[in-house]
Amino acid sequence: MPDFIANRIDGHVAVVTLNRPEVMNALNRQMYIELEQAFHAASHDPEVRCVVLTGEGRAFCSGDDVRQIMLGDQRDETVSRLRDARPKPTPAAMAVLDCDKPVIAAINGAAVGWGMDLALLADIRIASEAAKFGELFIKRGLVADVGGLWRLPRVVGPSKAAELLFTGDIITAQEAERIGLVSQVVPAAALMESALTMARKIAANPPIALRYMKEGLRRSVHGSVPEMGEYIGNSLAYLFTTEDHKEGALSFVERREPVFKGR
Repeated sequence: MPDFIANRIDGHVAVVTLNRPEVMNALNRQMYIELEQAFHAASHDPEVRCVVLTGEGRAFCSGDDVRQIMLGDQRDETVSRLRDARPKPTPAAMAVLDCDKPVIAAINGAAVGWGMDLALLADIRIASEAAKFGELFIKRGLVADVGGLWRLPRVVGPSKAAELLFTGDIITAQEAERIGLVSQVVPAAALMESALTMARKIAANPPIALRYMKEGLRRSVHGSVPEMGEYIGNSLAYLFTTEDHKEGALSFVERREPVFKGR
């Protein structure tokens, strides 16, 4: 089987690239499996401190491969899984969401259907001027995955999310920035360097604290103020004991750049 997900490490940054450019990086079953594996690997690699997710060619991801997943032999496998008494979220989606390293989506082109959902699973989204977004599920007689139905309302607000989900409209990168779907829009030629610059800046920070910071953000979605206070207190009690905290404090008083080792 061909490798649909290309990976490389840039210092402490893992780059995961969707690599089926001939079909605008449409996802088939093998690609879902390899996407899940790539994020599990990044989560468990002690050298990785940040992950950049992007697409090869002119698209980020055009969603599911309609011919294979919706009309082909992979359709029955999908339907069978979803007919479980208590079907679980898409494993690839959970692998991205559960990744304890910060994830940046570098959206180089169309991010539609599950491709938009995938971009929403990232912590930070940076878009090329050529990018466009659309929750196309309603056009296929379906509902969105956790990216659209769980993350999108939290990113752009319930009303705007409802508009995008109910209409299936496609929006430009500029509109995505206006509504807060992406944090910045850059020229196409500058996209990867912008994403990698952000990733390297994040990766230069203490990795243990980064993991606790990301977990805190995750818990803030549902946690009450007392629950968050408990999490913060417990986290700080541990982080105060790390070598990285000591290095951060010493580098400040010694007026030098810190060197964090993840200990």
